[in-house]
Amino acid sequence: MKKLFFFAAAICTVLTSCSKDENLIPAPDAQMKTPINLAINQDTRANDSSFAANDKVGVYVVNYNDQFPGTLKASGNYVDNMQFTYNAGAWTPATPIYWLDKTTNADLYAYYPYSTSASTTAHSFSVKADQSTEANYWARDFLWGKATSAPTKDAVAITTNHVFSNILLYLQPGEGFTASTFAAAEKSVKINNVKTEATINLATGVATATGDSNTIIPWDTQNGYYRAMVIPQTIAAGTELITITINGVDYVLKSNATFAANKQHKVTVTVNRTSNGVNIGIGGWETGDEYGGDAE
Repeated sequence: MKKLFFFAAAICTVLTSCSKDENLIPAPDAQMKTPINLAINQDTRANDSSFAANDKVGVYVVNYNDQFPGTLKASGNYVDNMQFTYNAGAWTPATPIYWLDKTTNADLYAYYPYSTSASTTAHSFSVKADQSTEANYWARDFLWGKATSAPTKDAVAITTNHVFSNILLYLQPGEGFTASTFAAAEKSVKINNVKTEATINLATGVATATGDSNTIIPWDTQNGYYRAMVIPQTIAAGTELITITINGVDYVLKSNATFAANKQHKVTVTVNRTSNGVNIGIGGWETGDEYGGDAE
């Protein structure tokens, strides 16, 4: 019995040795990783320059079926909402991910800021009504980008763009004010009758304004202008859009407007004390449409 046992063990050893090479599983290093590199253009990140250390984005990867692109789904994509973190000029995934093979193309979707509860069709997001501080203003920028790539050892560059609109509001003295009296006056600004909530389609990067209208208090940058982040939306003609309070007196602009994604609207308001007039012009992210009117 002992001899039979040793004989069987020997046969097993030989068979294992013979089949060893056939049963090898390729090590992960033999596959190509999916390195994600976000190519940031000026005014593409909330700080108007670049991503900051420890910023996090969510990434989806959808493989092609032969030459046909796949559809981004709520779940069950090749990669679902993988978190990538930015540090020292590089993006690192929470868990390493790999191309399906060496030939299958893929669409890669990236959005910022990362959320564990992301929805691919109707991702809920909002801007703050109180944007009076720099932190509140920067906190609610939303970025989105998409790239198509063949399997590659190189980083895949995804350029992200603003999903929301931005307002730069400048105030300047008109009739009845001197530069010094205007500078010394107590001033406050409100942007009225705008929606502050949205749902975002992560397949297209399109935001849809939802909910009731609200009032935004913009951030006084102390550099001669105010800033506000606004959900893309259209404001009807005759709407009380902007209220400027100078030494307790309200100057209200009634105007229509269209705030578009990835567009920065430069608004210059001239306040005339004698007629309570406000002249508004829109100018420069990308430049939005121009509007005009008088306030009473």
